[in-house]
Amino acid sequence: MLLALLSGFALSQAYRTTASIVAQGLQADFGLGASSLGAFAGLFGLSFGIAQLLMGIGLDRYGLRRTVLAAAPLGIAGAALSALAPSHGWLMAGQVLIGVGYSPAFVACTLFIARYFSVERFAFYSGMSMGVGSLGLIFTGTPLAWVVQHWGWRTGFGLLAVLSVLSWVLIFALVHEPAAPDAAPTPQESWGQSLARFAELLTVPHTWGIVVLGMSCYAAFLTLRGLWLGPLLTNRFGFSLLDSGNVALALSLIAVFTPAAFGRMDPGTRRRRAWIGNASLLMASLFALLAFLHHGAATVALIFLMGLLSGYGVLQYSDARASYPAEMTGRALSLYTMSMFLGVALMQSVTGLVAAWAGAWGIEPYRMVCLAIAAWLALASLAFRLLPVSPLITQPR
Repeated sequence: MLLALLSGFALSQAYRTTASIVAQGLQADFGLGASSLGAFAGLFGLSFGIAQLLMGIGLDRYGLRRTVLAAAPLGIAGAALSALAPSHGWLMAGQVLIGVGYSPAFVACTLFIARYFSVERFAFYSGMSMGVGSLGLIFTGTPLAWVVQHWGWRTGFGLLAVLSVLSWVLIFALVHEPAAPDAAPTPQESWGQSLARFAELLTVPHTWGIVVLGMSCYAAFLTLRGLWLGPLLTNRFGFSLLDSGNVALALSLIAVFTPAAFGRMDPGTRRRRAWIGNASLLMASLFALLAFLHHGAATVALIFLMGLLSGYGVLQYSDARASYPAEMTGRALSLYTMSMFLGVALMQSVTGLVAAWAGAWGIEPYRMVCLAIAAWLALASLAFRLLPVSPLITQPR
């Protein structure tokens, strides 16, 4: 059942990283500039993140299976609309539908693990799930680049729509929800009560450090992998679209294994935050280095190193789960996931504006984009260290 749910997450991963491969085709067909391209890529994350609020409540009220099966057809319709889009506006509408349709994909997997696997194995199974979900990133490497190069970006979206239908059928056929151990029936909340309980998280002081860094770490890596990787390699070093796709494929293969590896290395509740803070600062330093590196092979090697480090994101999920009592876990994970994708939307949109500004002033856009991401990530890491910590983590064990 978990693998069936992960097929939806893999497609979610694929959709959120198509922009770097289809960017040239969109620019040619619709005349998109850097800022418009950033807005296109960020719209998925924006709709995905905003929908997390309602999907998180839906997962609690209606269950994982029904919520995922009800939402996914919107994503399928969005992919079909993108493939047929006659204008930029219709393409953006397709991104909104895809973002909403696949917004419950990963949090459904995470809640499934939280409910039906032991607490001690949460980090490992979450890391494994992120690795399996990264198969979607592999598709948007060489395979999608090859499809787009031979048949165009519209065919790429059409193929994703077909795969989305197959995923829906798989989930419909295989997934049911066993009763959680020792589960007791609870009264059904109204939507108003559910929203109030969700908003309650924002009054908890230690939520803000988790949210601020949550909006930054995954956003930094996905902004590189999902938006700027292809343009950077093709425009700075003259890579072909297929060459860029090969780099994206290798980076995605790395992303398959690193979350599970970090899940196995999880140092435990007390030390985990230090690992997260140090890893985020190191990633910020690598982005700063990428800004000034003008050797093609060295740049690719550095990007692969960033891919290896990116697996530390699974520790953030474990930190979010450990920071709240059991009755708040579902809402906390939904809020954290929402913060991740709102961060993706904001960072991709902002870096698009940064690239446009840099180009207007005759500055290489990719240098300023990488420096902006580095500064953003460094400031978020500092906030994570200085903002309050959950008493569940600091109390003696």
